[in-house]
Amino acid sequence: MSERPLVSVIIPNYNYAKTLGACLRAVFAQTHQPLEVIVVDDGSTDASAEIAAGFPCRLVRTANAGVSAARNLGARLASGEILFFLDSDVELRPDAVATAVDLLEQDPNLGSVCGIYDWVPLVDDGPVERYKVMQGHYWRLRCAGEVRAAFFSLGALRRSVYERVGPLDEHLRYTEDVEYGARLSTMSRILLSPRVVGRHDDDDRLSVLLRKQFVRSVPLVALFADRGPRRPQLGDTAYRPAAVAATGLALAGLPLALLTPWALVLLPLGLAGVAGAERAMLRFVRRTAGSRRFTLVFFALHVLMNATTGFAAGVGALRWLTSRRFRRFYHQGTAAQAEAANA
Repeated sequence: MSERPLVSVIIPNYNYAKTLGACLRAVFAQTHQPLEVIVVDDGSTDASAEIAAGFPCRLVRTANAGVSAARNLGARLASGEILFFLDSDVELRPDAVATAVDLLEQDPNLGSVCGIYDWVPLVDDGPVERYKVMQGHYWRLRCAGEVRAAFFSLGALRRSVYERVGPLDEHLRYTEDVEYGARLSTMSRILLSPRVVGRHDDDDRLSVLLRKQFVRSVPLVALFADRGPRRPQLGDTAYRPAAVAATGLALAGLPLALLTPWALVLLPLGLAGVAGAERAMLRFVRRTAGSRRFTLVFFALHVLMNATTGFAAGVGALRWLTSRRFRRFYHQGTAAQAEAANA
């Protein structure tokens, strides 16, 4: 590309008035030009539309249909040869778009460049949010390089690749980018780059965090059980299988203690297993946060998230064994149409 390509920044939004202004200010402060900015407001009931209207962007208001439908609509309206998907609770660093474009220009075989979250929250609402943002940062940092999952909370995608792979699956309210990455990786390469960074405002209530983790993890069993080329890698998951298994071992000691008190030894053994599996992450947290107390809080929250992930995996496995419809969860809707078109 001799001239800098037009990048279409596509921002799906649903009730994120809290952060949408910061998100848009960061977009319009990007070093890359030219930019086209499209905000797809997905049926918000807060002041999101009014906030977006204060910026020189294209604002499209729709009935609530989910993030996949909003991204697909933005892609259909976009004029750029590169699509940059960005969630409205993310504030990009000034060079994020330029860096993603440079990486795509340097390697014509790359179809997508996705970024990572900073370890500092966009809005710090307490220890639960600090845990989730730092864990999300470390997870993506650990997986940096070529991956088989897409991260479209901040990620660039060549329009030509999007048109070849097809749209995101609009029947998915969660895990849509994991499914899309599984399809995308069979046709093109995906780079997860620590040079493309944004600050993220995550959930700050433990009940919400645990519920979302459960709801998102159950259907992923069907995708990981897929024996085809779309199957993601376990290493791409946010919660290490070894740590999840060790958490299960620790918790198993509690009910088994009703049969024999010796079973209680499983609790410290399991927790030690979690600490061992996540020792690099815990060192990172201790070094970065500079607080032993927060590291202990981080570990406790991580154990709870591991337990939720393990329970969800068990529920998903049971559903996979008993329901053909569940086994075909990722082979319906928009994904099925795209597969048929590319067959």
